[in-house]
Amino acid sequence: MQRWIRQLPAALGLSAILVLPACVTINVYFPAADAEKAADKIIDEVWQLKNKPSSQDAPAQAPASVPAK
Repeated sequence: MQRWIRQLPAALGLSAILVLPACVTINVYFPAADAEKAADKIIDEVWQLKNKPSSQDAPAQAPASVPAK
């Protein structure tokens, strides 16, 4: 029993060392307005790519000839 009582402070100290860091919380806040603007920009770019006719769908155009001088 006395041996257990002598080891108690060391056990409590070790427990505190292990438990206290687990209580630390790191909060990272993202500005909602900036995140929403970025999302809108990405969505607009995706829709532009989707609505743009691809080179396969576009009619073939002859290159413009440059008159010689």
